[in-house]
Amino acid sequence: MKTVAPQKEELSRNTKNSGVKKITEAAVFFALGFTLSSCFVLRVASPFSISLISVSKKNNFIYSAVGSALGYLAFCPDNFARYAVAVVIVALGTFALALAEAKNQPWFPMLLSFLSLLATGVVVNLKMGEGAARYALVFAESVLGLGGAYFFFRSINCNFRRFRFKALPVSDLTCIITSVSVILMGLSRLTIGGFSPARMLAVIIILLTAHYGADRLGLILALVLGFSLGVEDTGTVFLAGAYAFSAMLATIFCTESKWSAATSFSLCVALFSVAAGDESGIFIIIESVAGGIAFAFMPRLVTDKIEEFFHDGAGITPDGSLRQSLVVRLRFASSAMHHISESVNEVREKINDINAKNALMAKAELTEQEYIAQEIINEKTNEIRMVASDQFFSISDMLADLAKEFDEAEYFDNIAAGKIRRLLGEYEIYPRNISVIEDKFGRMRIEIMTKGRESAISRTDIQKQISKICNRYFERGRVTHFRDDSMITFAERPNYSFEIGFAQHSAEGRLCGDTVKTVNDGKGHCILIISDGMGRGGRAALDGAMGAGLLSKLLCAGFGFDSALKVVNSALLVKSNEESLATLDCASVDLFTGRVDLYKAGAPATYIVKGNRVEKCELTSMPAGILRGIEFAKRTAVLSNGNLIVMVSDGIIDVGGDWLPAMLRGFEDASPQEIADTVLREALNIAQGKKEDDMSIIAARLNML
Repeated sequence: MKTVAPQKEELSRNTKNSGVKKITEAAVFFALGFTLSSCFVLRVASPFSISLISVSKKNNFIYSAVGSALGYLAFCPDNFARYAVAVVIVALGTFALALAEAKNQPWFPMLLSFLSLLATGVVVNLKMGEGAARYALVFAESVLGLGGAYFFFRSINCNFRRFRFKALPVSDLTCIITSVSVILMGLSRLTIGGFSPARMLAVIIILLTAHYGADRLGLILALVLGFSLGVEDTGTVFLAGAYAFSAMLATIFCTESKWSAATSFSLCVALFSVAAGDESGIFIIIESVAGGIAFAFMPRLVTDKIEEFFHDGAGITPDGSLRQSLVVRLRFASSAMHHISESVNEVREKINDINAKNALMAKAELTEQEYIAQEIINEKTNEIRMVASDQFFSISDMLADLAKEFDEAEYFDNIAAGKIRRLLGEYEIYPRNISVIEDKFGRMRIEIMTKGRESAISRTDIQKQISKICNRYFERGRVTHFRDDSMITFAERPNYSFEIGFAQHSAEGRLCGDTVKTVNDGKGHCILIISDGMGRGGRAALDGAMGAGLLSKLLCAGFGFDSALKVVNSALLVKSNEESLATLDCASVDLFTGRVDLYKAGAPATYIVKGNRVEKCELTSMPAGILRGIEFAKRTAVLSNGNLIVMVSDGIIDVGGDWLPAMLRGFEDASPQEIADTVLREALNIAQGKKEDDMSIIAARLNML
């Protein structure tokens, strides 16, 4: 019974909230219907209240219809009969559309508004015997009603969750601005001795948008507000141009101060008002001055909220303090995993000591075969524990690599991230997160996380606009798919490009025991990999593919070479009961500087060709899959424009002789693919009559972009 009371209380609270929401919506639609019925275009046409009824939801159209009818009675008594009939027609049509669930598209409400206004206007004109001018006016009013229905429909059905990211497409934003402007048009009829608070409010909104928002948004707002407030009367038509031109000046002076923007706007409006020569001009000047003063003296608390509204969405990316917190947490997690690995090792050694003592005590009671079997079981169990310990060490190193990467990210460009989020919103793309990262070398990288398999972001036109926002040139977006998410990475275009050629020969069957991979890590590095599995044929191909595949995926995920090698080594150790190994030969080339880092695990020499000079880079190391704790042997070199790097597998070297360096000196004008094919052919010629091994070669030339 104690749990029933809270449930009843919560149900009562939810019901009460739902009732309040319904009453609020009804009041809003009633008020809008009443207000819009006072919106006259050039004092003769009032179509927008009819438009509102046509787009109202099933539960609200009756309230907007009642508000509209009362509004027409109050503001348009001479034409009340005609507009009342139009209200009834459009209300019945809206009810029919709601029952048929046919209001998912704007075309039905638009057509309903157009026909109700046109039919009633034509009937009245026929009865009154009006001329062609009146029919033209009725048609123009019907078109305005059609357009109003479109703007109201888009505004009401806009996905307002985007406001959380401030990423509304410009088309939706324009529809909302237009709808609000029409409402202000109705409110502008409420004057105090000729002074219109609605027009003063319009000035404040324009100045706030021009100062804190985007220039383009401020100009759109000024143009729409000026047109909406200006077409009410022939004497105020000049407002359409006055507000737009004044807003343009305000955006120029916004960089100076708020007072400069407000003054330039008011002076420009005053110039237009004097030139128009209408008696209402003096009030428009007073309204613009009052709006400018209100804008300039607006409290800091309010302006901070407004600025946050316009620039929200950029703050989703981590700032400096959050980055440092993240780095600390990752390093703490890395230290914790390292401690766990050491603890597992200590436990393993103690268990080994206990097992060894137990084995000695039980040796007299066991036969020789039982003793050997027990030793084999203990040894296999010990190997599993060692691999588990290595895995914890690998995870620790991976977390340390991530901490280092975040620590090297010098700057997160939050403003650019916010602009990109708004740009993508125009294409109906709503990312979960956007990070615009500039590292300590000044290189920029953009990472965009989206839900599902979103690939439209990598489109060329979107990429060009992203480049314009960041004032950088980016390479084509690289899309990486996870389970339910996609990561699109734009890397800054580097100074160099790599022209790559490769060739392979299988010594046994169709499967080559060597695996060749070339990957781009999205940070300006091109990585070349050759993995040579033990032996020949299918089994060697499996080991080579496993080694190269795992290594390339881990490197692309942002992990370092050393931690990635530990994972590959552990995977090969536990792959099967039989001996399983693979050599790993990697070259990571920085395409911004030409620096190349060579990583070798049991791999043969790499050759760097600079004109007629050939450098042989040979490092001693162990292949992966044999022992625990292996590490890459490393060496660094620097390439310049036109230099060549050549990587080969054991099959090329084992044919004997020192023929390869001499051959590479004569390849200055050949393409990398021609070089790879020629070297492979020569190796096969030399190997005739000998036992062949799988052969692979990668030739890559660095070219200036």
